[in-house]
Amino acid sequence: MKNVLVLMTLSASLLFISSHAVADKTILAGGCFWCMESDFEKLEGVTDVISGFTGGVLKDPTYNGNHEGHYEAVEITYDPDKVSYKELLDYYWVNIDPFDDKGQFCDKGSSYLSAIFVASEEEREIAEQTKADVEKKFPDKKVVTPILNSSVFYPIKGDEIYHQDFYKKSPIRYKVYRWNCGRDARLKELWGDKATH
Repeated sequence: MKNVLVLMTLSASLLFISSHAVADKTILAGGCFWCMESDFEKLEGVTDVISGFTGGVLKDPTYNGNHEGHYEAVEITYDPDKVSYKELLDYYWVNIDPFDDKGQFCDKGSSYLSAIFVASEEEREIAEQTKADVEKKFPDKKVVTPILNSSVFYPIKGDEIYHQDFYKKSPIRYKVYRWNCGRDARLKELWGDKATH
């Protein structure tokens, strides 16, 4: 009986560990991180989305201070048993304007550019394939969204923590900003019914 209890406890522990080991992460830039956070938290299989900065060399960038060289980005934690990396990227493309080389929607400047950050050759191959799919769909346009190697991701924190889950904390301000920015109108124009809003 004692052996059975030990075996059951061990099995339960392994099940608990394995259930938490399936999460994976990726980093995507698509302009305003408020919008990216809102869009990706609606996708089944995504368990967490954190706003921050990546892609630059400056340590500890801040929103109101210096974030030169960095992209506004989100770190997405997801369950690959529920949503694949390819499905995440397919969803990503229809939530950005991949042809805007000045930023995204009303937000212009290098920190608002779109980019996919890959952590492995497998991710790079999948990202390149999804980019090629977009290029085939729009043969007369140039896709400017780069596929870059992952670098340090700096979550928004400290006095700027209000940016995390901004769309939940300030829903009216967020909706007014999003509408005024023309994000959804442009997404609908580009992607039609595939646009998620």
